[in-house]
Amino acid sequence: MIFQTAFSLPTPTALLSPSCPHQLNHRRRRLISPSRLNSSFAQRRFSSSVAASGNDVFTSPETSKTFEFSSEEKIYKWWESQGYFKPNFDQGGSPFVIPMPPPNVTGSLHMGHAMFVTLEDIMVRYNRMKGRPTLWLPGTDHAGIATQLVVEKMLASEGIKRVDLGRDEFTKRVWEWKEKYGGTITNQIKRLGASCDWSRERFTLDEQLSRAVVEAFVKLHDKGLIYQGSYMVNWSPNLQTAVSDLEVEYSEEPGFLYHIKYRVAGSPDFLTIATTRPETLFGDVALAVHPEDDRYSKYVGQTAIVPMTYGRHVPIIADKYVDKDFGTGVLKISPGHDHNDYLLARKLGLPILNVMNKDATLNDVAGLFCGLDRFEVREKLWADLEETGLAVKKEPHTLRVPRSQRGGEVIEPLVSKQWFVHMDPLAEKALLAVENKELTIIPERFEKIYNHWLTNIKDWCISRQLWWGHRIPVWYVVGKDCEEDYIVAKNAEEALEKAHEKFGKDVEIYQDPDVLDTWFSSSLWPFSTLGWPDVSAKDFNNFYPTNMLETGHDILFFWVARMVMMGIEFTGTVPFSHVYLHGLIRDSQGRKMSKSLGNVIDPLDTIKDFGTDALRFTIALGTAGQDLNLSIERLTANKAFTNKLWNAGKFVLHSLPSLSDTSAWENLLALKLDKEETLLSLPLPECWAVSKLHILIDSVTASYEKLFFGDVGRETYDFFWSDFADWYIEASKSRLYGSGGNSVSLASQAVLLYVFENILKLLHPFMPFVTEDLWQALPHRKEALIVSPWPQNSLPRNVESIKKFENLQALTRAIRNARAEYSVEPVKRISASVVGSAEVIEYISKEKEVLALLSRLDLNNAHFTNAPPGDANLSVHLVASEGLEAYLPLAAMVDISSEVQRISKRLCKMQTEYDALVTRLSSPKFVEKAPEEVVRGVKEQVEELEEKIKLTKARLGFLKSTTSLVSQ
Repeated sequence: MIFQTAFSLPTPTALLSPSCPHQLNHRRRRLISPSRLNSSFAQRRFSSSVAASGNDVFTSPETSKTFEFSSEEKIYKWWESQGYFKPNFDQGGSPFVIPMPPPNVTGSLHMGHAMFVTLEDIMVRYNRMKGRPTLWLPGTDHAGIATQLVVEKMLASEGIKRVDLGRDEFTKRVWEWKEKYGGTITNQIKRLGASCDWSRERFTLDEQLSRAVVEAFVKLHDKGLIYQGSYMVNWSPNLQTAVSDLEVEYSEEPGFLYHIKYRVAGSPDFLTIATTRPETLFGDVALAVHPEDDRYSKYVGQTAIVPMTYGRHVPIIADKYVDKDFGTGVLKISPGHDHNDYLLARKLGLPILNVMNKDATLNDVAGLFCGLDRFEVREKLWADLEETGLAVKKEPHTLRVPRSQRGGEVIEPLVSKQWFVHMDPLAEKALLAVENKELTIIPERFEKIYNHWLTNIKDWCISRQLWWGHRIPVWYVVGKDCEEDYIVAKNAEEALEKAHEKFGKDVEIYQDPDVLDTWFSSSLWPFSTLGWPDVSAKDFNNFYPTNMLETGHDILFFWVARMVMMGIEFTGTVPFSHVYLHGLIRDSQGRKMSKSLGNVIDPLDTIKDFGTDALRFTIALGTAGQDLNLSIERLTANKAFTNKLWNAGKFVLHSLPSLSDTSAWENLLALKLDKEETLLSLPLPECWAVSKLHILIDSVTASYEKLFFGDVGRETYDFFWSDFADWYIEASKSRLYGSGGNSVSLASQAVLLYVFENILKLLHPFMPFVTEDLWQALPHRKEALIVSPWPQNSLPRNVESIKKFENLQALTRAIRNARAEYSVEPVKRISASVVGSAEVIEYISKEKEVLALLSRLDLNNAHFTNAPPGDANLSVHLVASEGLEAYLPLAAMVDISSEVQRISKRLCKMQTEYDALVTRLSSPKFVEKAPEEVVRGVKEQVEELEEKIKLTKARLGFLKSTTSLVSQ
């Protein structure tokens, strides 16, 4: 479908917005005459050949003052409706595949999501434009603990408890909640411009993915890598489930160290222990001292009486594990409630005594304290110990408290029967993958962390005492020992069949009530989403293994390492060849964003105020693995960048011929600026602009390939803002509205269009919305920008032209600086004599209209020669570069007598400031008592003023000498 877009005339002041500090000398910009604009462009209409479902999808710089953020959602829907997000095999090439880190189905968009969406979308859009079949596979995670918590809270508000509903009804309610609210995070991710293939969207509890989970469990169990046993786990009392080591966060919190006396049996002596958790003494099975601690060696082999236990005796033992310098040097061993004590007890063959229920109340082992909460017991027990004289002292102590990452409650170490994965054999292969360069981790420094964790890996507790999740595919026989007589099967029918074969036809079976850790299903994500365990699936064969896994460095162990292990185990292949780890987004002061600090920046609010493109560009300028400080100032600056792009597009569009002028367009399109012969035929500014663009394309493409996205953004930003907008667009006005002739004007039009459309291509992965909108406004577009080909590498460039134009730039800057120093009125045109060698003067004089426009020179009084002018001693002498100078007649620039008065006043003021600072420094009282940095600051001010006074005196002397010469 071909659609027409009508362009109206903008106000002249809107052509280039001076909203960013990077622009140079905006007051000296020459505005285009409205009458000339009207006569040139009033009748023009542009056409685009890219299909769009109506004119309401795209806006144009000629009809809109700024890019409208409201267009973003319309553009996104149009992209999706055209099928651009799906992999396209028409051009061949190897696929580029990224599995999206599945956000929790309970989630709402935060800056962490914005980070991964931006970086992954940059990779995807770049590779799509490179012509590769590109698949970004999206999905969400069922988030067992988080989702169950959300629904339980919702039910509690209705006065309903989970246990009252029963498992089936509760699970039904969770599915209903998921259907109603589960799409929130997906829609928000779309708002960020994520160009993933939503037709392939997955959910970890989908039928296919659930089949993969069961298959994985069965295979691991059959190989002896999954086992059941009673071991120490991290228990969440509120959630009533075990959580993994990685889901426990430790925080330093104020607490106490309690000193308690234990009587040595059969002796008047006492041993004093120091503990942070006195409530666990009911689970003590021994007291331990260091074998080389002479204070206690005589007690080793005896027994001690545990306080408040009605005389229960425990052995006093010696072990090098004890730190004799901590506390009293006597350690109570409570293996049922401390990870280290548990390991020590197993080594020494001590019994395990559990004193807590699963809700963190104490059980009947605690006697009178049975049924009380652990923290309540701590207070009451201490009071009783004080009353009996067994309490020695309680002193403040900083505790390292384990808290649940999900619920925030204090985790209780507890011995519990759980399912575990034996990790050592899996970790060994994952370590080899990095060692053999099958897997590259970016930044490289994270390889050491990855290797350290896998080398010291513990077995993975994969069972969770929840109702929402993948049910463990294990069945027990009624009346049989659960630890010995269980059946692993893919479904209930298969389990019953196995039970009948093993135990007879009359047996009954029931399924294990636990579910699998959410990370178990997530560890299969790169291949379960593509059809595994069906290895004949089309997507599995087309897209596995994937190319890239991009995620936060904080889940390198939670997710990345586990995917590597599972991928190798089940497919024989590393699931992705590269891992790109991003850092955290912090506030402008480098603090972690949190509600308590009130420094959370909401992505959706940011998009509303600054636009998606500005947010994406800001986030993408970070460095892999490094945290990024996000500030309103950065967002504001990049919003200005979006506006600058828009205004540049407006200028380019106004510069082009009318589409009805077929002859002009034939000539324009015939200029193949990617060919060396065409490049060399261009005038100097045009040859410079195209050469610089071609250098940029090579540099930026190399940075994209290396995943140096910060470099891409900065290089493209600098080229667009400085080289293109500040220099070439300004220079082109001398062609478009000067007397250069049709051929020069045509070359300028072609270069403006060529450079601008390539800038849009280079920026599109970062800023997809504004670049697509601008692309659609340009004439003769054959396809959407999102699928347009990436610029070619190694295009011609003319180094000599670059050097020549840099000379012209140096001369322009020198003249501009002189005008500023002498406070020449911006609109005033001045005289100049440009002096240089014959070669230099030849190419500089050819561009005299450009120089005059950029420097505000009077062309009738601009002379180009190889010798200084006769009035050189009455002129400001400028050295632009070696072999290129300029003389600016002073009398033509300023009123010399007025300037002498102005500078004299300024010199007087500077001298007064200088004298005051010198007096301050000469005071011993100030130098001795003031802070060192204050004294240093004053010294720096004195040095700076000395230099300014010296320069000002020289200028004043020059002005006075000029006055005397003029009067003679």
